[in-house]
Amino acid sequence: MGVKYGKFELPEEIKIDEAGKSDTYSRFIAEPFERGYAHTIGNALRRIMMNSLESPSIKTIKIEGIPHEYMASEGIKEDVTHIVLNFKGVLLRHLPSSEQSKSREEKKVSTKLEITQDMLDQNGGFYKVTAKDVVKDSIFEVVNGDHQLFTVTQPMTRQVDIRVAFGRGFTPSERHVIEDKVVDEIVIDSVFSPIKTVNYYVENTRVGRDTDYDRLVLEVTTDGRITPQEALTFATQLGIVHFQCFDELKFETISFDTGEDEDNTDRDSILNKLSLRINEIELSVRSTNCLAQADIDTIAELVIMPEPEMLKFRNFGKKSLNEIKAKLEEMNLHLGMDLSKYGMTRENVKDVIQEHLQEKLGKEQL
Repeated sequence: MGVKYGKFELPEEIKIDEAGKSDTYSRFIAEPFERGYAHTIGNALRRIMMNSLESPSIKTIKIEGIPHEYMASEGIKEDVTHIVLNFKGVLLRHLPSSEQSKSREEKKVSTKLEITQDMLDQNGGFYKVTAKDVVKDSIFEVVNGDHQLFTVTQPMTRQVDIRVAFGRGFTPSERHVIEDKVVDEIVIDSVFSPIKTVNYYVENTRVGRDTDYDRLVLEVTTDGRITPQEALTFATQLGIVHFQCFDELKFETISFDTGEDEDNTDRDSILNKLSLRINEIELSVRSTNCLAQADIDTIAELVIMPEPEMLKFRNFGKKSLNEIKAKLEEMNLHLGMDLSKYGMTRENVKDVIQEHLQEKLGKEQL
């Protein structure tokens, strides 16, 4: 049987403070929560956003004519160590526009970089190569396209290859696993976390005359690879996935007092559900036949039965019982329900359901 809990105050919507909102910053406000729940939820969401969100980051670079990072290259102003540091700062946003691009497998992006004398002359004798010059025509959008990588001082044509991976947090170069590493490929540190800061605050708020409820304020700042709204959405889903692991231990189902009187619409809705016939809910043939032999024709007749009595039916075993309980749970019902508020007992349940069906038919004919 289910357990009835008292009403919990919950936010009806999550508000976004328009003041100061940008592509990388948002302030979310959720109220009311029961006392203490704002701290519980705010801290959990903050930790998930800071530690568990994913985004793409460059894993390796390969520039034609540069065998390793401890050198300088003719025609390039910066040394290779400086160039590697600049590549670490490239921010890429994943664009899942196809089934292939939805894969988390690392991607390779290759670009033929051509710097002509005209380009140098137009820029005072040097050309600043930026992130958008290297990452183009790919499944990634460069968030900071004007981020400078290196400065070219003479005409050149070079192949630039980068390997982009997906991950969480920060991974130093020595921890990267490169299965098909090629000659002259330089492995770099990768910053996967798209979150800069997450702060949360808990304030008092009012529900009726009571002022001891919680208001949760979340401030989320990202680096542009995901939006604050995406960050909160992803963190919420990650939290739900982890809580669901413990749902397997569910020995009882709880329902909550809404604090409101059930209206006629709600009553008709539950009666319509209870008046469904057993053959309408897609049970196995074995379970359907067992219930038919027990003279159970409708959902109301089924849910009003206590679980122990179900096992007394002929040819009815644990497997059938678990199947029926799972199907009822999908319908927000359970065995052993008290249907007295709908005027149903085990003695009159067939008659009440029949009256409801006749009444429903009469309304449809009007």
